Amino acid sequence: MLSARSLFQEILDDDEAFRLFCSIAAGGEAQGGWENGRIAALVPASLRHLAPRIARHGADEDKHGRIFTALLRKRGLEPVEVPADTDYTMILERRGIGLPHRKLRSDAPLTERDIVVYLTHSRVTEQRAAEQMDMLTTHFGNHPEVGRAVRMIREDETNHLAYCHEELLRLAGAGHGRTIRALLHTSALAEARVYRDVSLAVTARMGRILRWSPAKSAALRAGIHAVYAYERLGGRRRMVTLTMPERRDALGGPATPEPEFA
Repeated sequence: MLSARSLFQEILDDDEAFRLFCSIAAGGEAQGGWENGRIAALVPASLRHLAPRIARHGADEDKHGRIFTALLRKRGLEPVEVPADTDYTMILERRGIGLPHRKLRSDAPLTERDIVVYLTHSRVTEQRAAEQMDMLTTHFGNHPEVGRAVRMIREDETNHLAYCHEELLRLAGAGHGRTIRALLHTSALAEARVYRDVSLAVTARMGRILRWSPAKSAALRAGIHAVYAYERLGGRRRMVTLTMPERRDALGGPATPEPEFA
């Protein structure tokens, strides 16, 4: 039976597959940490109150990268180089979603519109991350090896998503509503394509490592295309709506440490 639980269990049970999975996850989280750190440093004066929250977001992402690396080292494994076709964060950047890295490497302050672009991009990608961590927590939250890690990351991703909702609603109230709506739809469409392509690339590599049959690989590819079709037809609506979250000021404090993964 093909299910998220059974597939991830296969990955957990195989060192080479687990090594690739954690390496991809760690690389994406570290990249997100760098991006948020640079954005926090370049926030325009009119939105300086957001800088500590953006910095907290980046610190959380860095922490997640360290957690995935620590999970590898607990097994005596070293990270591998992330294949380019599985690098979700960098592919999004190359497709023009979010803020370009050339701008983040500059010392010029960002504009208010840049912050809107950043938050709309984060709103979409954090939705995906929160859903994935919800799934992993449901099936593996009590797992002796990865349970504490997925529960901790899930809590952070829930906070990140709440923060994006709250700050975008504030910016919409300040006159950016039309821009936010347009950017959310553009980002969601592009993210769905990138998620499909990266999922296909990861599935192909895992299939080779785990020696999946052609029929199993074909079924998984069909499932990925079906998810993409659903999102194109309207399933992405969950990524473009804004609702004031129950968790207010979710990133208003310092990042929580991860002592058990040190």
